[in-house]
Amino acid sequence: MGDVVVIGAGLAGTECAWQLAQRGVSVRLIEQKPAARTPAQHSDQMAELVCSNSFRGAALHNAVGQLKEEMRRAGSLAMEVGELHRVPAGGAFAVDREQFSAEITRRIQAHPLIEVVNEVVDRIPDERPVVIATGPLTSGGLADEIASAVGAEHLAYYDAIAPIVAADSIDFDRAFRASRYDKGGDAAYVNCPLNQEEYEAFVHALLDAEKVAPREFENVRYFEGCLPIEVMAARGPKTLSFGCMKPVGLTDPRTGRWPHAVVQLRQEDEAGTAFNMVGFQTRMKWPEQKRVFRMIPGLENAEFERLGSVHRNTFVDSPKVLNEDLALTTRPGVYLAGQICGVEGYVESAACGMLVGIKLAHELSELSCSFPPRTTMLGGMIGHLRDPNEDFQPSNVMWSMVPPMEGRRMNKRARRDAQSERALQDIEAWLSNVVASNDARLGSARPADRRLRSVPRG
Repeated sequence: MGDVVVIGAGLAGTECAWQLAQRGVSVRLIEQKPAARTPAQHSDQMAELVCSNSFRGAALHNAVGQLKEEMRRAGSLAMEVGELHRVPAGGAFAVDREQFSAEITRRIQAHPLIEVVNEVVDRIPDERPVVIATGPLTSGGLADEIASAVGAEHLAYYDAIAPIVAADSIDFDRAFRASRYDKGGDAAYVNCPLNQEEYEAFVHALLDAEKVAPREFENVRYFEGCLPIEVMAARGPKTLSFGCMKPVGLTDPRTGRWPHAVVQLRQEDEAGTAFNMVGFQTRMKWPEQKRVFRMIPGLENAEFERLGSVHRNTFVDSPKVLNEDLALTTRPGVYLAGQICGVEGYVESAACGMLVGIKLAHELSELSCSFPPRTTMLGGMIGHLRDPNEDFQPSNVMWSMVPPMEGRRMNKRARRDAQSERALQDIEAWLSNVVASNDARLGSARPADRRLRSVPRG
């Protein structure tokens, strides 16, 4: 019987189990394959890459590139194995998916402190602690029990994501700040006004744009509260102007009148470096989103930190239902890791599992262990799961999750480089002062050689 039960042998679960076992904690890793698979899975290997084989951008000025470098330094299993099975992909970090999964599986199965059990889990086990890392397609009895633990209103079975725009790419000669009817006296939104001709051209382009076809395993069932914008537009040419693009109560300071329609952007981060396009979840393909959304006045040169999507997903409302350790507030000792707690993407899932494993291993030995500071990309990712948010949605890592640099004005590239340098200094301090210090007290060797190949900044 393991000291910790980990459910799910995807990227988050294997990373979590590895970090625990490397620190002397025995683990029972429960994986439903080969007895059962989700509709997205095709292999019996662990850490299966079900969609692409890419871990996305490699350069440090990319948020995910920064995240990967921090993971390398922290001894991530996924990053170490990924380096061994890397394939050419230009500026991206891509791997041979079959060899990657096979190597992860081999290492997990060979670890003397990890017991692999192949069975379907349809309820939260009684053992504590337990880590649930069952991914975005968690369903059946286990999903029902999680819903019971958090309240059904805090467990989403469908994911609607709107694009996020970099603040410094918005043209404020066209856009203006205001709240509807000036309520509260606070100009809380950035508003992009459209006249009738601009609105009609936008709707036409929206309807004609190429859309992502649903995957075979997706039973597309839209909720009225998160309809893709093109679905709303198809209901009639005026639908959007009476919905998410309604102009009432918003006076354009250039004309002194309400515009024909308006696109509202809501501040995404405390520093105001990124803005969310309110109500603009979409199934348009990514190049089409850039083309169509740049038709909006004020967004002609928009840089997108995240593009929109609508897809099947199971995740909890983390800021409301998880504590500071990523454990359920209503079920002490039940931790969540990976996409089920609201991170998005291969790398983010592995990073979340890694941090839960490190922190839990230390705390089981009564050693104090904090997550990395918010100035790091790892810390920013955890902050996204903890920050109060009335409309919490899963997200890839973004630079807006990390506090901006104070002081002199810099262009975007210089700003990203400065944030990256600060993050690397702070992750090294965290690794030395917290992780390595605790690992030494545990009597375990530092997991892996974290001084891997350096990563280019461009």
